[in-house]
Amino acid sequence: MNPIHVIVAEDEPLLLRTLVNQIQRTDDLFQVVLSASDGESVLRFMKSERVPDLLFTDIHMPLLDGIGLIRAVERDYPAVKKIVISGYSEFEYAQQALKMNVIDYLLKPVKIRELENLLSMLKMTIESERAALKSPSLLTGRQYTAEEIVKTVADFIKNNYSLELSLEDIARQFNVNASHLSKIFLKYTGEAPSKYIMSLRMNEAKQLLSLKKGLSIKEIGEAVGYPDPYYFSRIFKQSTGMTPTEYKSRLP
Repeated sequence: MNPIHVIVAEDEPLLLRTLVNQIQRTDDLFQVVLSASDGESVLRFMKSERVPDLLFTDIHMPLLDGIGLIRAVERDYPAVKKIVISGYSEFEYAQQALKMNVIDYLLKPVKIRELENLLSMLKMTIESERAALKSPSLLTGRQYTAEEIVKTVADFIKNNYSLELSLEDIARQFNVNASHLSKIFLKYTGEAPSKYIMSLRMNEAKQLLSLKKGLSIKEIGEAVGYPDPYYFSRIFKQSTGMTPTEYKSRLP
């Protein structure tokens, strides 16, 4: 199985080092790709280097706190699984974070057993999600042209757009560098992979709104890969100029 990439954000140096060590000792699959003391460093890394599978974040940090970081990650990288680290006095903040699709929170001082149990659950979840990806044909056995890679990846996306997909997930599936894949995909399709995924999802959403009028907006969002109905509505409006409800009301 491919590594599970992790980012840990915590402004207490000792706790940060301890968490990183505990995560990586739990299972060789967990690889901490960044340990940071503030949220802005995390966002810069995710934008320029790598989007992780998991994000562990403290609540109180300089420059950008945990709530702001979670909000930005949920907006721009909704597939990332988010876990909050907090003290008893920050419980209200933790509750606020749970409304932004945070999977769980760990109380300080973090107990090793609780961390191990959580990581075990997350590993099973991620393995299941990755196994669910339906690949029409992996790129193995010979050298492939850029055009062949793009065609195969495009077919893969068409079969899997309703699942949580990121550029990194797709690149790992085909053993291709994510940055290179993004460039050649844009060259041969005219769209970035993320835009291509969004276009497929929006077209399917419009079909479902037209043909499956008994489905709720939430159900349609989930069917096309957006489990958060508010995020789905925002993306739909960006794409069509109207919310799903407005679109539905104008149908004959």
